[in-house]
Amino acid sequence: MRTAQKSLSARWDHMSRQELRRLQAEQLRRYLVTRVVPYSSFFREHFKREHLNPEHLKRLEDLQHIPMISKHDLLPTEDSPQRARDFVLIPDKARLRREPGVLVNGLLRGRAATQKALEREFRPVFLTSTTGRSTEPVPFLYTQHDIDNLASAGRRLVEILGATTDFRVVNMFPYAPHLAFWQTHYACLEFGAFNVSTGGGKVMGTEGNIRLVERTKPNAIIGMPTFIYHMLSQALEQGYRFESLRTIALGGEKVPAGMRRKLLQLATKLGAQDPYVVATYGFTEGKMAWGECPSPYGRTSGGYHIYPDLGVVEIVDPNTGELRKDGEPGEIVFTPLDSRGSVVVRYRTGDLIDGGLVHEPCPYCGRRTPRLVGKISRKSEFRHMQLDKLKGTLVDFNALEHLLDDMPDVGCWQIELRKVNNDPLDLDEVILHVQANEKRDAQTFSGELKRHVAAHTELSPNEVLFHSNAEMRRLQGVGTELKEKRIVDNRPTAQNKQSRDASSTSTVRPAASAGTRSRTRRPIGRGRRSTPSRVTRKKEAL
Repeated sequence: MRTAQKSLSARWDHMSRQELRRLQAEQLRRYLVTRVVPYSSFFREHFKREHLNPEHLKRLEDLQHIPMISKHDLLPTEDSPQRARDFVLIPDKARLRREPGVLVNGLLRGRAATQKALEREFRPVFLTSTTGRSTEPVPFLYTQHDIDNLASAGRRLVEILGATTDFRVVNMFPYAPHLAFWQTHYACLEFGAFNVSTGGGKVMGTEGNIRLVERTKPNAIIGMPTFIYHMLSQALEQGYRFESLRTIALGGEKVPAGMRRKLLQLATKLGAQDPYVVATYGFTEGKMAWGECPSPYGRTSGGYHIYPDLGVVEIVDPNTGELRKDGEPGEIVFTPLDSRGSVVVRYRTGDLIDGGLVHEPCPYCGRRTPRLVGKISRKSEFRHMQLDKLKGTLVDFNALEHLLDDMPDVGCWQIELRKVNNDPLDLDEVILHVQANEKRDAQTFSGELKRHVAAHTELSPNEVLFHSNAEMRRLQGVGTELKEKRIVDNRPTAQNKQSRDASSTSTVRPAASAGTRSRTRRPIGRGRRSTPSRVTRKKEAL
């Protein structure tokens, strides 16, 4: 069985699909039998409840017999306030001592060395957590074994992104117990690239990041797409030159084609020669991130290259849970093959991929590894809107995000959801906040935006408000938020409205709507410092 793991690790990116799946099945069975089911209280009960014996998993297709779990299963409850602990591998010492490998190590290396090896494998030494934007943050524990895997995955990530050992890297992810920052940190250390971390905008501010890039002259910067956009925009406004920049690597958010194009344009204007933009994809529960290799501008991405020795990726129908075929869209489901500490099995990420999973060699780098291709979106961004008094309508804000990023005249933006008269029982409103790239007549551009959005999403914003770069940075929380806010839901609920009414008789206007509306037609665009003109139109319910 150990031969399967060694073969997978040694040849992770150049095996045939048939051999790959055979070795993954062997490694999966051993992992479940010897580590997950015996030492995780959740999965021990999970398998018992479903009458499953991990010894019977002979093929990778048998993984489908295991019921999937989701973030809901990880959240604390009144009965189990420490629910996350149930997913931690806590070994039984007596069982461990009986393992053949442990016995052999004890004889060959001695008791002390064997004990140290077991501590590296099982004792938690590190923690990351989910961001907690939609639910309570969930902690995920790492052992030294996991740290080694994080570093190994990071080295592969940097190689796939096209870096060389003489690269200088600036890590602009926020300092936080979240995967993106630490994956980048360990990736650069393991790969051997010079790197410096700024903590994003919350520590040094946008100006501090600009000055550090100007001084260190990095070949690559990596961070959140929205923050990097603001940083490059401000650097261009202030006359900086980033001629050493070659790579912009992105993570933590979706990366629409329009955002890539805008970042490339900014980098080129800042003096970068033939820069390219690459994206990464990861999630806390997976304990690693995957990247796409560089591809020529305008060409289809090669997709996110999976490390098949460290995990199995499935694509399922988000409604039925049925496995999808190669290249078919669906929800991403992940099972690790070598994790310790906190472990999930058949974890539904809530992320949808429109090009599915493919196995043929990458058209750009030639690696033979499973790849996730196409646009990734979140199920949580399909939101119910009360568009009339009778029923709710499901609105896909993923499509709206891609649409706005793909518009060349739109720089950055924010979608704000409100209620008419701030009444939780009234109709929903969609307010679109926009910073324009070029000088445009406000009323004309507002009409174009409404018509364009309505034509592609069947949803028309109630109001379009235009802002300067500085105002958009404030609205999005650049330098103050862990992730810049692109969609803000300010709709009150009946419960919190009653609470506000009981405590105060004053009416509070949402902060994002502050500002002065102009009743004249004024040009909008880059460099305007005064209070922005806004299109004045009577609000109308959708």
